[in-house]
Amino acid sequence: MEAVQVESKGSHGGDADRRTSRNDRRSSWGCTLLIVNTCLQCVSYFGLSTNLLNYFTVELHAGSKSAANSVTNWVGTSSITPFAAAFLADSFIGRYWTITLFLVISAAGYGVVTASASAALQSAVFYAGLYLVALGGALQPVIVSFGADQFGDDESERGQQSSFFNWFYFSVNVGSLVGGTVLVWVQTAHGWLLGYGIQALLSVLAVALFIVGTGAYRRHQPPGGSPVTRIAQVVVAAVRKCDVEAPDDAALLHECEGDDGVSAIQGSRRLAHTGQFRFLDKAAVETAGDKGVRPASPWRLCTVTQVEELKCVLRLLPVWACGIIFSVAYTQMSTTFILQGDTMDPRLGSFRVPAAVLSVFDTLSVMIWVPLYDRAVVPLARRLTGHSGGFTQLARMGVGFVVLTIAMLLAGALEVARRRVLVLHGTYIGADGAEYVPMSIFWQVPQYVVVGAAEVFTFIGQMEFFYGQAPDAMRSVCSGLASAAFAVGNYASSALVVVVVRATTRGGSPGWIPDDINDGRLDYFFWLLAMLCFGNFGAYLVVARWYNYKKIAD
Repeated sequence: MEAVQVESKGSHGGDADRRTSRNDRRSSWGCTLLIVNTCLQCVSYFGLSTNLLNYFTVELHAGSKSAANSVTNWVGTSSITPFAAAFLADSFIGRYWTITLFLVISAAGYGVVTASASAALQSAVFYAGLYLVALGGALQPVIVSFGADQFGDDESERGQQSSFFNWFYFSVNVGSLVGGTVLVWVQTAHGWLLGYGIQALLSVLAVALFIVGTGAYRRHQPPGGSPVTRIAQVVVAAVRKCDVEAPDDAALLHECEGDDGVSAIQGSRRLAHTGQFRFLDKAAVETAGDKGVRPASPWRLCTVTQVEELKCVLRLLPVWACGIIFSVAYTQMSTTFILQGDTMDPRLGSFRVPAAVLSVFDTLSVMIWVPLYDRAVVPLARRLTGHSGGFTQLARMGVGFVVLTIAMLLAGALEVARRRVLVLHGTYIGADGAEYVPMSIFWQVPQYVVVGAAEVFTFIGQMEFFYGQAPDAMRSVCSGLASAAFAVGNYASSALVVVVVRATTRGGSPGWIPDDINDGRLDYFFWLLAMLCFGNFGAYLVVARWYNYKKIAD
């Protein structure tokens, strides 16, 4: 693919307007294809992952523990592989070809899974297809970066870019909703072969759709080489010159010459010098020894842009770390929210509603909040703040932190109310023989809805922030930080539960989270999470105040 191309401005206003209009239509069409493509991928992925445990136990005759471990290992692999795809895109083959390659791998994986289901092949074949899907489905940070690349740097296109992030996340939730309901129903009611066959067909359609849209993608970021190597060069050069004093005047630091604004890193704009992490500036100090060797070794002398790349990454890490606690609280939807719901009255007329199904209200909340945010909240905030995106990226994430804290308080308040009903009215025996508190499970809906609102502010804000603040040649890798925070948050949530259980079960006490939560104090756990969210928000305010936004050199 070609390097980044910026449309020239003609001297005739009419011609320039027509070119701009044409380019805007190309960007809109290209990004629409990417959003639909993402939705198709998510339908296939969630159709496979949601019902995967049942396939292991029913078709492969695995035990419950073995099946659970297999699913966990596969999901963990799926969380790691995006970094491999992002590294490949930024370093070697570019985003377009990375997306093409991994889409083909994903389609091949779904094909192997379908063939395994149709021919009753051994589990080894199914595993091979499964892990091809895990590898090929690792495209979210690359696709979101590629889509955001299609917009320019002027105010109007930045607003369109922000809108793209909103609708991209919307498509992920639509895909997860359809895949986790419709395809799971097909697998259950009409057999694994038809269900997996539909997923394979959708994955092939995703490949075709992406290739068909090739002409609509007007900007392509060329690969800039290994960011790991560039970062290592800065560290080594700075350590080698630890006795050298960095000048106060940044103009004396080494930078590539030229008036085009392009750095020595392919396809990357020059970054302006910042005053943070001054020790690293030593890597760009040109000594007498450096002047005697041309070209100077990058392990001894780095450009200001190369140094600023590392500074950008270091500045992102505290913001990323604050996202971990957010993810710890967010993952309660799939753990303690369900534990709470399992004890509540599941009846809806003659139907029984499983507690896990209520997560659909989170997805519906996101699907309502995305257009509401994009069409109502942003224009209102834009008038109040004067910012093109309504909020700064850091402010948007901060709002989500506060909203999620409210969700934890709602969950705690509901648990207090549930316990009060338990004390006053006891439990009743349901048709399935289980004990339920006579309090409708639909009292949980508000906390799911509020969590969905928090997602729209923070998760989408993270995608936009990590893309926008990453160096040009590291945008795919840095976009993967959002999913990395989510993965670490899942592990941290498990660790927190272990610590709480051990700390609260001393002396024969059932603890806060026993097997029967009617004997525990789940409300205390929700208050703890709310306190962690509140403390995390305080730390985030400090980080946000300290943070310096990336600046492009004139």
